[in-house]
Formats: sequence, structure tokens, C-alpha cells
Amino acid sequence: MDAHNHSFVEEYDGMVAFGLSREIDENSLKYYLQKFSDDALLKVLVPRLSDEEINRLFELMSDLMRNHLNDNEYHGLFLKDEHE
Repeated sequence: MDAHNHSFVEEYDGMVAFGLSREIDENSLKYYLQKFSDDALLKVLVPRLSDEEINRLFELMSDLMRNHLNDNEYHGLFLKDEHE
């Protein structure tokens, strides 16, 4: 079984918009992030990113995880390993 899944984008049938409510914003962000991480899109997009864009995106994602996940969550949810 695959360790990663993207079922939200396949099952969500709500509105995709920002600024209307916190709930719609959260669902829209999950939708966008799962669409963004599609292998076919990344294969085309990533080689076109500048070094600065790659570094900014990496730093933003790393900072968000560092600020909002504890060590066990980082290892279990992101790295998909068991951390003791």
C-alpha cells in the first residue's frame, strides 16, 4: 500500500474559493495543494522554477511544518516513519 494519498481532491465537491469563510479557505487550500502536488504537474513545473523560487517554496513549507507540527507528527505524517 502506498504511504501517501490524495483522496481529498478526488472526493471534495464543495466550493473552491478564498476569502468567503475559514472552512472554505481551508478546504480550498487542501484542494489546491493536492492538485499542485500531482506528479504530471510537478514534472513540468519544477524544472521551470528559478533557484530562488525553489528555495522560497522549500523554506515556506519547512517553516510551516516546524511551526505547526511536533517532532512525532513531522516524522509520522510527513516523513512516514516511526520516530521514538
